Amino acid sequence: MRLRLTPRDTSYFDLFAASASHLVTGANLLAEMLGADRATRKEINKRMADAEHAADDATHTIMRRLNQTFVTPFDRDDIYDLASSLDDCMDYMDEASDLIVLYKVDELPARVSDQVQVLQRAAELTAEAMPRLRSMDSLQEYWVEVNRLENQADKSHRKLLAQMFDEIADPILLMKLKEIVEKLEDAADAFEKVANTVETIALKES
Repeated sequence: MRLRLTPRDTSYFDLFAASASHLVTGANLLAEMLGADRATRKEINKRMADAEHAADDATHTIMRRLNQTFVTPFDRDDIYDLASSLDDCMDYMDEASDLIVLYKVDELPARVSDQVQVLQRAAELTAEAMPRLRSMDSLQEYWVEVNRLENQADKSHRKLLAQMFDEIADPILLMKLKEIVEKLEDAADAFEKVANTVETIALKES
């Protein structure tokens, strides 16, 4: 680590950890939604909206502090990118949840659970990694594993699309389901972007 002669605002580390904790909540709510009936899904979606609002508040707090702090723990652009990427993860999960309810989908394809399991694991790893930004220790395993998970998500996504086009005859239902699984894929991509941003920060600070 580089020797620092100026004080720095370390509250960012707690704020990133808080932001990432909402991602765990969001991914777990998606998992709850898979086997739920329509009425229960509406209730789960409301909890998802609450989690998304809490995540937004965490992001806004980071951005306000960034505008008010002269000396930051690492590059200001990297702080902005990390906060924005964490927010994107939650936004995509919230959009997927919303679409499941709005489109009144009765049953989701079985392979959707593969996508959601990847998101749950990526969220857990991200939440575990954020506090380690304080010391920059033991982060490489995190970004390597999240990149591996994203590759796994890509394969699941392609197989799911192929299965849907083979088995679903109703074009309207196909369109609805495709949009949902695309949002889940976007969420996996967003988690990878978070990991890539953390890698960039760690390399700059080494």
